[in-house]
Amino acid sequence: MQILMWVLKLFLIVSLQPPILAQAQKDVQATAAAEAAAPACFEGDRVALLGFKARIFRDTTDILSSWTGKDCCGGGWEGVECDPATGRVIRLILQRPVDQDLSNFMKGILSPTLGNLYFLEVMVISGMKRIAGPIPQTFSNLTRLTQLILEDNFLQGDIPSNLGHLPLLQTVSLSGNRLTGQIPPALGNLRNLQQLSLARNSLTGPFPISFKNLISLQSIDLSYNLLSGNIPDFMGQFRNLTYLVLTSNQLSGQIPISLCSLIKLSELSLGHNRLVGKIPPQIGNLKSLAILSLVSNQLIGQIPESIAQMQNLWNLNLSRNLFSDPLPNTLPSGLPSLLSLDLSYNNFDLGTVPQWIRTRELSSIYLAGCKLRGTLPNFTTPDSLSSLDLSDNYFTEGISNFFTRMTTLEQAKLSNNQLKSDVSAIKLPDGLSSIDLHSNQLYGSLSSILSNKTSKFLEAVDISNNQISGTIPEFSNSLNLKVLNIASNKLTGYIPNSISNLAKLERLDISRNQIGGTIPTSLGLLLKLQWLDLSINTLSGKIPDSLLQIQALRHASFRANRLCGEIPQGRPFNIFPPVTYAHNLCLCGRPLPPCKGKK
Repeated sequence: MQILMWVLKLFLIVSLQPPILAQAQKDVQATAAAEAAAPACFEGDRVALLGFKARIFRDTTDILSSWTGKDCCGGGWEGVECDPATGRVIRLILQRPVDQDLSNFMKGILSPTLGNLYFLEVMVISGMKRIAGPIPQTFSNLTRLTQLILEDNFLQGDIPSNLGHLPLLQTVSLSGNRLTGQIPPALGNLRNLQQLSLARNSLTGPFPISFKNLISLQSIDLSYNLLSGNIPDFMGQFRNLTYLVLTSNQLSGQIPISLCSLIKLSELSLGHNRLVGKIPPQIGNLKSLAILSLVSNQLIGQIPESIAQMQNLWNLNLSRNLFSDPLPNTLPSGLPSLLSLDLSYNNFDLGTVPQWIRTRELSSIYLAGCKLRGTLPNFTTPDSLSSLDLSDNYFTEGISNFFTRMTTLEQAKLSNNQLKSDVSAIKLPDGLSSIDLHSNQLYGSLSSILSNKTSKFLEAVDISNNQISGTIPEFSNSLNLKVLNIASNKLTGYIPNSISNLAKLERLDISRNQIGGTIPTSLGLLLKLQWLDLSINTLSGKIPDSLLQIQALRHASFRANRLCGEIPQGRPFNIFPPVTYAHNLCLCGRPLPPCKGKK
């Protein structure tokens, strides 16, 4: 019986096999037919792309090396995407990956032939650093374009006004170039525009009045230009605006009250301009605002009480203005989301750090120049702090144990106070990367701050202009310092040979001490050094030729020592100004007069 069942199964398999094979064969044929029917790259588009490639004289990204063959739509041309139904190029995306180093770039110009990609919807050519020249006028032919992103290149000249003829544009980003001239009024024709970024150029003049037509705008970034005039009142009509950044221009006048009606706004950054007047009291209407930066203007009056109503505000920067006391009494119970606060350099006379600041769980506190006095404050939750600036005040004591519980502190600045302490008693947090204690009354030895127990995270130390004595300690190779400023103290002894262990050092200043001995040849091993100041000490001998190895050096001073002999004859030492070597015993050679016996 079992044999009979096996025979029946075998019969069924054999009898059904031909139809299955036939269907599989039909499927293969259909796929092949579909592939044959898919149009190849349109020849005009291929020529336009090769025109771009021809104008790129150097490509270290190696992207364009894939542009070979006749089919630009087959997937082999990196950054090129076609419509599978028509074979026309619809997207060109050439982007240097963020994680790649600066040695990757394209050098050349934008070819006008790109304007022949008539079906193009998205053009992204960004981060290439060395693509220069103008934006081609032919881009006005790209009437299907929705995104034009040419940021972080080296483009020059004016923004073409005929970009205003591209009715479907939703995103325009030309930031990070060398563009000049005024913003063309024709851009006001782009009624579908949602994102506009022209930041980090050299654009001049006022806002075009035609911009009032851009009612679909959601994001505006015009920072780091030379724009002038007032912030236009019509910006209050951009009801969908979430991001308004006008930082670092030459804008004047008052903050328009109309901006306070932008209830979707999450960031308002107007810092580093010439704005005057008061903060509008209606500022509290901006319920969605997360970042408010008005730093470095000429704003006056008191901080409005309504600012405390901002439930989502986490970053408040009002520093470097002319604001005056008192602080709003609504602040202790308001701003529930606040994490970063900067009130530095206004006309505040706070006396002590307000209790509502000391008891908040803040990550960044900046109260420089607020006329704070007495003992350094005791914060209720010091382990939340990552950045702290209490410089340019009148604190006198409390530094020894000040950092004890600040376990997450990364940056600390207590410079220009009247703090008195032995530096060996100061306990620094393990995760600290930058400490600035210059211009206080600190004394003692450097050995506790700069030892083999110093945290590997510490990158910048400025303890200049104090009363530190003793010698410069030996440096271990575990240190990762990039900045070391111990100038204007009472240090004696010599520069240790172990200075070469600070391989990452970029700035070294030991000027205005009583350091003797010779300049160690090992100093020439600090290949990343950009700033070197050994002036006003008692160093003797010659400047070692080993320093010629420091190719990155941009500033040096050997002034007022007891140095003698020929200055290293190579760049940059022989092209530094003569004052670099003034007031020594007998230095000679360029840029000083020749050494005796040498023409």
